Amino acid sequence: MLSTVLELLENSRDELLRLQTDLVAIPALGPTNGGQGEKMKVEYLADHVARFQGVQTETIKAPDENVDCGYRPNLIIRRPGKSPRTLWLIAHTDVVPTGDLSLWQGDPFVLRQEGDLIYGRGVEDNHQGMVSALLLLRALETTQARTDLSLGILLAADEETGNTHGIEYIMRHHPHVFAPDDLIVIPDFGTPDGQAIEVAEKSVLWLRFTVRGKQCHASTPEAGVNSLIGASALILALDRLHTVFDACDPLFDPPISTFAPTKMEANVPNVNTIPGQDVFHLDCRVLPTYPLEDIEREVRTICDKVELERGVRIAFAPVVKEQAAPATPADCEAVIRLTAALQKTRGLEARVIGIGGGTVAAAFRKRGLPAVCWSTLMHTAHQPNEHCSVTATIADARVFAHLLFDDQA
Repeated sequence: MLSTVLELLENSRDELLRLQTDLVAIPALGPTNGGQGEKMKVEYLADHVARFQGVQTETIKAPDENVDCGYRPNLIIRRPGKSPRTLWLIAHTDVVPTGDLSLWQGDPFVLRQEGDLIYGRGVEDNHQGMVSALLLLRALETTQARTDLSLGILLAADEETGNTHGIEYIMRHHPHVFAPDDLIVIPDFGTPDGQAIEVAEKSVLWLRFTVRGKQCHASTPEAGVNSLIGASALILALDRLHTVFDACDPLFDPPISTFAPTKMEANVPNVNTIPGQDVFHLDCRVLPTYPLEDIEREVRTICDKVELERGVRIAFAPVVKEQAAPATPADCEAVIRLTAALQKTRGLEARVIGIGGGTVAAAFRKRGLPAVCWSTLMHTAHQPNEHCSVTATIADARVFAHLLFDDQA
């Protein structure tokens, strides 16, 4: 039966392209990114899986007054196996904004294909993992295969903006969804060679800085206090964080903590005005050894110094603050089984690593559930011309099939 499923997966290219075409055309942006959430995409996905007789679905709606429908949907798909013990494949339905459209070679929301590669916003992050899971579900239903483990697919909301209305809502309000002995695989991280199994993540701290000066006419700059100069000085001064928090851990890539200035909000609308307020953000990915409170204290010290030097007032507050969850043990069953499946299906020698990016794995790990992240990705998430490999998507689905069928791997 496994061989029949694998053969069907190998010939699922047309179905893959159809799914990706439809998914890319539904831009599921959260409200903080200027969108209305995941409702339309989840409705499409629910309709897609409704044709399968052996599948049960449930939509968990997390209340959110910032979208017109009033909620953020999380879709749970279950297919029973011989055992109630479940292999969970978990992806997210939301995407990030396109950024500068001039950097795209085509419409980000119209799928474009070049040989084995497909392009569009979301095709890698996180449609690839989602589509691998859905292709597997289709193959199982088409062949009426009876698997050793049950299959669970969770398509979660709000991953790109903090998980409050996604996995965290599910964990708090529906903790019964996951059993302690379930196997949890999250195809939202990967390397091009497919060898890396992610078992640990850095702490995440996003800070929003407000630098206040005094607005005035640009012809008399001495009459004001230029907040843009103050913000620029602060951005440069914050680079000191790299030298204060300079620990190195080779499990992670990169092996150090990172502190990256990112989003800058608009200040004055015209050229001939000295700005009196500037706002920017700092994205901190911190090795687990450092408490995030230590980072915030050092940031305050740096701000105080810039205030004295530039005559500005500086306030900052966290937008996201997540202390790293305990790492998944490298010898847990999920790692062992995935390692065996990779060797069996692709002849790969797996290795465990940690990353700076955040995934829904953290929600499981901090509750004592040993989640792992794995897929075969090209690292184009959040970039213009985001793309992924058709071949890799199918190959990943074949690995997941082995996990379901071989309960002793």
